[in-house]
Amino acid sequence: MFSIEDFSYMAIALRLAEQGLYSTQPNPRVGCVIVKNKKIIGEGAHLKAGDAHAEVIALGQAGAHAEGADVYVTLEPCNHFGRTPPCVDALVAANVRRVVMAMEDPNPLVAGQGKFRLQAYGIEVLSGLLEQQAFALNVGFIKRMTQSLPYLRCKIASSLDGRTALNNGESQWITGEPARLDVQNWRAQSCAILTGIGTVLSDNPRMTVRIDGVTRQPLRVIVDSRLNTPIDCNLLQTTQQAPVLIAYAIDSNHKLADFQATGVECLHLPNTFGQVDLKSLLQHLAQRGINEVLVEAGQRLNGGLLEAGLIDEFIFYYAPKLMGGDAKAMFAFPELKNMSQIRDLKILDVRQVGQDIRLRAKPLHTSE
Repeated sequence: MFSIEDFSYMAIALRLAEQGLYSTQPNPRVGCVIVKNKKIIGEGAHLKAGDAHAEVIALGQAGAHAEGADVYVTLEPCNHFGRTPPCVDALVAANVRRVVMAMEDPNPLVAGQGKFRLQAYGIEVLSGLLEQQAFALNVGFIKRMTQSLPYLRCKIASSLDGRTALNNGESQWITGEPARLDVQNWRAQSCAILTGIGTVLSDNPRMTVRIDGVTRQPLRVIVDSRLNTPIDCNLLQTTQQAPVLIAYAIDSNHKLADFQATGVECLHLPNTFGQVDLKSLLQHLAQRGINEVLVEAGQRLNGGLLEAGLIDEFIFYYAPKLMGGDAKAMFAFPELKNMSQIRDLKILDVRQVGQDIRLRAKPLHTSE
């Protein structure tokens, strides 16, 4: 069905799509290559919401030579007006011969309609080429479109014996600088960073992206059931640099007005236990166009998210250190009584980062 050349050109389109890894949110990352007579005559990548889509950029490079050409695109061309006109219209106007898609767009506004419209104009359309790679590039966008939830990655730095902090809360630094720099890349591709009040009180983090050339900062979200976040903490002192949302259940300290006066957004999401309803919080984030969330929290929030089945992927950083049984664990959840209750994971990737080991894994109940 697909030739060796087809695979080669789609691989180039996927590499182009990766250029938008840190910047396209809430849009998907898309790349496009236009080929005629076995030569690339146009390339494009969508880099920012509101900017031209990958197909339009590639068609602009190809110009009149696009007539009769083959188009390789990592996601089904759109067939609706958003911030930009439909890409299908541009492809039809250019009179291309064939469109090869890596995958169909899960957005209900597209969802096969782009494909069918191209076919209606006599353009040959094929899909499914390097589909898994295209899926992996947009896991957050796809989950938001299909489940109305963002894709949740839980980052945990620990010793080899699985401890994340000393019993007194001290945790800086378990891992080395290369691992901490690696975390910056995960932050940069996320739309939001989620943490808990325990981490705010013990570590007083900023949780901003610090990569040269990256200007987009993710939304920083604090799960704080009783609004105990200090007004002078680092997260709230850097709101001009990156926005902050506090999800709470009870204003036990009568601080809501103080937060609102400083411009911090507060979201009231109580569950029946007087805690923040975590699933409702993630649904709210999805409604705001949040595709990917990176969790950087302690054992209580990690455990709550795990218990609720909301974690899609773990990113473990293991440092060659031992901290002992009295140090804090990765997750806090009720004691397991038998082995059948153990959470099984599928390992996705293992590699060394500096002196530390990065292990990515997926709960087996989640989709691939």
